Parts: sequence; structure tokens; C-alpha cells
Amino acid sequence: MKLIKKTALGAILSIGMFSTAYAAECIAPANPGGGWDFTCRQIGKIMYDIKAVDKPIQVTNMAGAGGGLAYSTVVNERNNDEDLIIAASSATTTRLAQNAYGGATADQVRFVGAIGADPGVIVVAADSELQNLTDLVDAIKANPGSVAFAGGSAVGGFDHLKPLMILQRAGFTDITKVKYIGVDGGADAITQTIGGFTQAMTGDMSEIVGFLKSGDIRVLAVLTEDRVPGFEDIPTAKEQGFDVVAVNWRGLYIPKGVSDEVFNTWADRLAKVAASDEWKQAMVDNGLAPFTKVGGDFQSYVDGLVAEVRQLSKDIGVIQ
Repeated sequence: MKLIKKTALGAILSIGMFSTAYAAECIAPANPGGGWDFTCRQIGKIMYDIKAVDKPIQVTNMAGAGGGLAYSTVVNERNNDEDLIIAASSATTTRLAQNAYGGATADQVRFVGAIGADPGVIVVAADSELQNLTDLVDAIKANPGSVAFAGGSAVGGFDHLKPLMILQRAGFTDITKVKYIGVDGGADAITQTIGGFTQAMTGDMSEIVGFLKSGDIRVLAVLTEDRVPGFEDIPTAKEQGFDVVAVNWRGLYIPKGVSDEVFNTWADRLAKVAASDEWKQAMVDNGLAPFTKVGGDFQSYVDGLVAEVRQLSKDIGVIQ
């Protein structure tokens, strides 16, 4: 039996003693609603529905410090808990890479897998002279100040880093000269671009679908392994010669102190969810694209992503 500790900040939605009526507990590091809460509730429900676990999975909302409170609780208080999973996303690894969790590092937990993602995109106005990703990169190489990006994250956030990853693959290293304007969400970023205040927008697929259907924008690239179902006419960055996969993935991590057997068990359960019709429908209903990396394959992806984001963040002065 496990007791969920209350904090003076009241940041944890405590639900008392962890009941044996549940197979496990999933911590959503935020208040109800939003991506982490969705991950816990959908994945937990489907695990039970498809009999990957024999009892329901309890969801605990633990908001605080952009996921940092949940992370420190797992590392410091529940490091050996075999019946605990925690919702994570690209925001988790970005914050770890940028030391936003008070010195915590990505190797203090084990990343189990991701089974869906909101694909990253690079977008221009429909009437832009930039027809593809090569045009964009060439324009920046010729005159770095000629292209300004708008994005829904702050300077140094994941939206900012996406075009920088592309430019680095293209051999452009003077990334501090690349203009980026952080605004309040993807819709505002697109409005800046359509209005001609910026030359490109960097964001996620879910933010641009309405503008794409209305004909206001052109998507130069989607930052996924393969083209996104339903948007097959949009090329990937990879097929245009820029090996970048940058998605807002939805997944899980577990405590570092559990055995390889426990890690593999959770990886297997997550893989079963990914393969289920129930999850495929949940992705359609919530605008997610297929993105399945589970077990050691995902841990390697996370390690590489954290290292790249850390270096980029240093290069642009977000961290020392």
C-alpha cells in the first residue's frame, strides 16, 4: 500500500491510500485536462480494456513546476515503485535538457515509450515565395535575417528549436542569427505569418489544420518519420534531405530503481495499447499521428533528443 504525500503547496490531488483494487497508478503531472492527463486516462483505460492489466489503473493529478514536482516525487520518494507509471511528452525532455527541474536529469528515470504524437510542422503563408524546405534553408543561409519564425513556445522552447535542428542538419551553425518570435499559442503564430509579420511558423499539426483547410498556409514539411495519415500530400523533412524528427510525443516513464523485468513488462503493455484498435481510434479522435517507440528503442531516442536540445539551448544562450 502506498501513501501519496500531500504538499504544503496543495499541488497534489491526493486520493488517499493506493488501493489494491487498482493494478497500478499513473501520475499526470498537471491538473485534469490537457495532454498529460489525457495520456494517463486514455492509456490506462485502454490497458484495462484490452486486458494488458487485470485491474483498472488509478490516475493521480500532481501539478507543479511544469512536471517538476511529479519528477522529483518519483525520483526521491518512489524510486522503486513497480506499480507506477508517469505521463510524459516532449515538454518533459526539453525541460530536463534545459535544467528546468532543479538539477534533475533524464537518467534518473526510465523512459518506457511513446505511442502517439502531435507532429511538428514548418509553415509559410500560402502566397510565400518559399515553396519547400530547401528554399527556406537556402534563404536563411544567404541572409539569416531575412526569415523570422513565429512559434507558440517561449524562446528556447521546442517550437524555437525545431527549425534550428533543420538548419544544423543543413550545415548552418550561426543559429543565434535566426530570428524567432514567441507568441501566445500556435494560432497567434500562424496569424503573424499570414499577416506577413514573420516569414514562417513553427508549431504542431493540431494547431494548423483549420488554416490549412482554409487555404491560408502552405506546410513546407512535417517533422515525422513518415507522412501523416490524412495529410499525405505534405512531405517530411527527412524526404527533403533533412534528417529531423521533432514531434510532441505522448508517452510514459517509470522509476529508475525497478528491474529490467518490470521495465520490459510496462514496455510490452504499452506496445499492446499501441497496436489496439482502441488506441488507433483515440488518436483519430484527438488529432495524434502514429509514433511508436517502445522500450530500449525509445530510451535511445530520448537520450539523443535530450543531448541535442541541451546543446542547442546552450548555443542560443538559454542555458549556460
